[in-house]
Amino acid sequence: MTAARLAKIAPHLWYAKEAEEAARFYASVFPDSRVDRVNAMPADSPSGPAGSVKIVSFTLFGQRFEAISAGPLDPFNHAVSFMVFCDDQAEIDRYWSALLEGGGTEEQCGWIRDRFGVCWQIVPRALDDMITDGDPVKGRRVAEAMMKMVKLDVAALEAAFRG
Repeated sequence: MTAARLAKIAPHLWYAKEAEEAARFYASVFPDSRVDRVNAMPADSPSGPAGSVKIVSFTLFGQRFEAISAGPLDPFNHAVSFMVFCDDQAEIDRYWSALLEGGGTEEQCGWIRDRFGVCWQIVPRALDDMITDGDPVKGRRVAEAMMKMVKLDVAALEAAFRG
């Protein structure tokens, strides 16, 4: 059994109708990712008759996810988002462009809402260390610089950190 199948916890996303499409899209964007299984709900549910609800298991960066296409319920919002930690500007640029594909929207401070409505934070891996540095002045400068950005700029954040 894979580590993804052995995980004790997995994010679960509820889509009105696009769970399989979203999973295939995400698996195309991120390495070590795939759609593991798509099944129809074998019994009637509050969302529809047997066979009308899709259950999707997929893996992103080796992390197991579950999703369901079960009709409209609650829209995705910023209360839950997925952070993608990037090693450099090229990686930020790649994920930023990919997640915007097909109708996503840019938001402040490195946030994107993809075409399915899911919120993502595309951030440099070093951001947390810069903001929480033992020197609060450095952290403040980085946080203030980040607040002025839409897509995060690694060089500008590093420059703010250095002062």
